[in-house]
Amino acid sequence: MILPSLACIVLSLATASPAAALDLTGRASIVDGDTLDIHGERIRLWGIDAPESAQACRGRDRRPYRCGALAANTLDAFTRNKTLRCMPVDGDRYGRIVARCAVGGIDLSQLMVSRGLAIEEPQYSRGHYAADQLAARRAGRGLWSGRFVEPPLYRSCMHAGGTPAACSDSGMGWR
Repeated sequence: MILPSLACIVLSLATASPAAALDLTGRASIVDGDTLDIHGERIRLWGIDAPESAQACRGRDRRPYRCGALAANTLDAFTRNKTLRCMPVDGDRYGRIVARCAVGGIDLSQLMVSRGLAIEEPQYSRGHYAADQLAARRAGRGLWSGRFVEPPLYRSCMHAGGTPAACSDSGMGWR
């Protein structure tokens, strides 16, 4: 009979992808401004890149502040004691699940970009958050209130042996 064979194929395809088989609904533990854990699974928010936890930026007054910690703390405060729903989109080279996550219908990636606490990664988001980033930039919210080194450049500097202070203030890659 063809029907049981088809059911076996569909079941095996559904369980072949670890992300598809996971329950990605629950309370989160925040790792940083774009990464969280639910039920022991590491999840990267889709379409954005937030400053690293130790990264510093310069505010309107040109004084350094811990923008990475601010991003993580804001995400933590917004999600604390709430149920998140994450829909897996992909995986990344570090073994994390890349997902679109929401709390009460609010897209967490959009929240972070609109508050100026993360930048859009248009190569992944295909411009989904472009309007939110433009509005944050024009209003001078978060990162856009002063100057910052883009998170990928900060990470490259750190991997090359730099210090958080030097990599945060390298001048190279300022926005």
